[in-house]
Amino acid sequence: MLLESAAHLFVERGYSGTSVNDISDHSGRTSGAIYFHYSSKEKLALAVVREQFATWPQLAAAYARPGVPPLEKLVGLSFRVAESLSEDVVARAGARLWAERRTIEADVPTPFDAWSVAATRLLAQARTRGELAEGVEPSAAAVTLVCAFFGLCTLTDEMPGGRNWQERLDQWWMLVLRFLQANPDPAALLARARGRIAARQEDPALSRT
Repeated sequence: MLLESAAHLFVERGYSGTSVNDISDHSGRTSGAIYFHYSSKEKLALAVVREQFATWPQLAAAYARPGVPPLEKLVGLSFRVAESLSEDVVARAGARLWAERRTIEADVPTPFDAWSVAATRLLAQARTRGELAEGVEPSAAAVTLVCAFFGLCTLTDEMPGGRNWQERLDQWWMLVLRFLQANPDPAALLARARGRIAARQEDPALSRT
């Protein structure tokens, strides 16, 4: 509850605009109780960021099972991460705190290395299967994709049309897949990925296998 209260305020006001007293008022905990668990605002902010990153292995695991084409896995995973960054207040706070990391007097961890490793692995698998366009180098493409994806997720709120992240991510993949696929058919791949996402939502057991 304390982390969620802090996350709400970090999302709304940013790191510099949030004080321990603000978190105390929002959470209903005394400042002393907060300092008992976290010795400073910096430590509390780091706890929020780490809580966000703690969900990454669960998100990635759902797309590690065999039988699904790697580019389809990559698209599906991107929708899960984007949903988290859009709908989960702790994830949104973690993203904002990372963006404001230079105002925090502590080393803020980053998810991007793990994201790049996962994307590189999936792109390499796609290349092995002959599904990756000629000339696309997996590790370099993965870094570019991660940077562009995070920018899309963090800027969606500020763009005309509001927080319709699903539509924007669809449009992004329609553009990107034309250059990633050996035989481009973005619409078909997106339709399959959406179908698997819908199946997981209807049957949560699929997300654990």
